[in-house]
Amino acid sequence: MAYYSQPAAANYHTPPTHSVRQRGYRICDQCGAPESPSVSKFRLCGGCMTTQYCSPDCQKVHWPSHKAICQHTASQVSAAKHPSSGYDNLAKSLRKFTSAHAALLGWAGFQALQLKRIPANVRQNALLVELTPSDHHESHRRFSVAATHVVPRTYICDPLVIADIQRREQRCRANGGIGTAVIIIQCGDVSQVMPVEVDPPSKIAWDSRDDWALVLHHFVESGRTDFQPISTTSRGVYYGY
Repeated sequence: MAYYSQPAAANYHTPPTHSVRQRGYRICDQCGAPESPSVSKFRLCGGCMTTQYCSPDCQKVHWPSHKAICQHTASQVSAAKHPSSGYDNLAKSLRKFTSAHAALLGWAGFQALQLKRIPANVRQNALLVELTPSDHHESHRRFSVAATHVVPRTYICDPLVIADIQRREQRCRANGGIGTAVIIIQCGDVSQVMPVEVDPPSKIAWDSRDDWALVLHHFVESGRTDFQPISTTSRGVYYGY
C-alpha cells in the first residue's frame, strides 16, 4: 500500500457528529439536477429506497419508467420474507444504510475500480461490500464492513436491475460521462445495488487512493456520514465535493 502524508478525507480525524447528516452529491433520477444547499433535500422513492428525486413533480413524471424496477424490488422482499426471519427489516435497514453512506460508498467504488487511471473498468467490474449486522439503534450504524471485493459486473444477474443500470449508463454517456459505477452492498442473502453515474476522469479531481478500504471501515465503524474526500488540483487542495 502506498504511503500518504495526508488522509483521504478532509475530516478523517474529526470526532463523529450525529446531529448533521451530510449526504454529499446526488443527482435527480428524472431531470439530472444535482443536489445542492440551495435545493431542498432530495427525497428517496418509498418503494425501492434507492431512486432519488429533487421534487414531487420529478418523481411523478419518472414513475412510468421506474414502476417496473420499483415493484420488482418490493416483490422480491415480500417473496423472501418469513414470519420470524426478519428479512424485511434487514432489507429496509440495508437501504437506509446505503442511503446514509452514499457519498462514501460512491467514492470507495471510484477508488476500488481505479477509474481515474483505468476508466474502462467501469464497464467490466463492480465493488462488492460485504456487511455483518449489528443491533445498533441508528440505521447508519446497523452494519459493519466484513470484506470488500472487486467482482465482474456479471455478478449481478437480475434482468431488471441490469436494465436499470444500462438506462443510467446511456444517460450518463449522453451527458459526457464514462458510465455507471456499480457498488453492491450485501449482508447475507440480502443485497442492495447502488449505481453511480461517473463524470470523465478529467472532471474528477479526487486523489487516487489505495487506502480506500481503510477509509471505508473508519467512517462506517465510527458512525460517520459526513465524508468529504480530498482533491488535489493545479490550483491547490480542495475538500469535499
